[in-house]
Amino acid sequence: MGSHRRLLPLLAAALLGLSAPTAAVAAPGSAGRVPVRLVAGLQGGSGSTVGPDGALYVTEGAVGRVSRVDPRTGRVTTFASGLPPYLVGVGIGGAMDVAFLGRTAYVLVSLVGPDVGGSNTVGIYRVDGPRSFTVVADIGAWALAHPPVPAFFIPTGVQYAMQPYRRGFLVTDGHHNRVIRVELDGDIGEVVAFGDIVPTGIETRGNTVYMAEAGPIPHLPETGKIVSFRPNEPVAREVASGGRLLVDVELGRGHALFALAQGIWPPGNPEGSPALPNTGQLLRVNHHGTFSVVAEHLNQPTSLELIGDIAYVVTLGGEVWKIAHV
Repeated sequence: MGSHRRLLPLLAAALLGLSAPTAAVAAPGSAGRVPVRLVAGLQGGSGSTVGPDGALYVTEGAVGRVSRVDPRTGRVTTFASGLPPYLVGVGIGGAMDVAFLGRTAYVLVSLVGPDVGGSNTVGIYRVDGPRSFTVVADIGAWALAHPPVPAFFIPTGVQYAMQPYRRGFLVTDGHHNRVIRVELDGDIGEVVAFGDIVPTGIETRGNTVYMAEAGPIPHLPETGKIVSFRPNEPVAREVASGGRLLVDVELGRGHALFALAQGIWPPGNPEGSPALPNTGQLLRVNHHGTFSVVAEHLNQPTSLELIGDIAYVVTLGGEVWKIAHV
């Protein structure tokens, strides 16, 4: 993810042969709210969403599964399985994110194509049943036909997050540094292209899109930003900066805007390394473009959801943490 290699660092512990240690609760006396572990044991926690039933749905890239999590009890059940898992030689990707249009679930699948040694379609899969799927958009084929400028070393890109928008989705590509529009009939188009900013999480309110930027290596706080833009006027405006390796953004009650920072990137580590353990933070955007810390000591978080005034954080190590009264 430097000037010529921009692989997303968010799920790469397996790629580097590392294991994510168990997440830690904020230490007594530390700033902000204290997270409480709700779920453990998921296989490669990645994206998430709140379903039409009010439950959490979390992708597990290692096993090609989407799990349903009861946000009150933490009970986990399998919602869908049989999706392409991430490749053993790659260690990231597979089922990256999940979203609903109405009561129908769709899953974003990345890094499973022939360009990285796989044989599956990179794109958006509609969930037709517990083990039944239909590919509604082949993002990999589109990326091959519409390479970014300059071209990058993974031709099909690294699609990280998806967000419902009108009758389709907006999708971020953290490798090709762009946001694309994907329709349910398979039509795909570029919405906006960026420099080396590494777009990650995405949120919408009406026609306004909010997007998190992890920033290039070494992922300094000044390059960790939340920006906003409109798809018909794709000029990004900075909303806030100062987060270390931002991976998600969510709107809360009363127009409050929250960001999830994975934490401090270890200098000297290979490209693709995740943040140091237990350095992640849940942040709230201030009116003057800075962040306030809501909770800290999060262990390599990847995704954030808000239900009422409770935040739910998914981690690389396969855990879900609950943070009340945000």
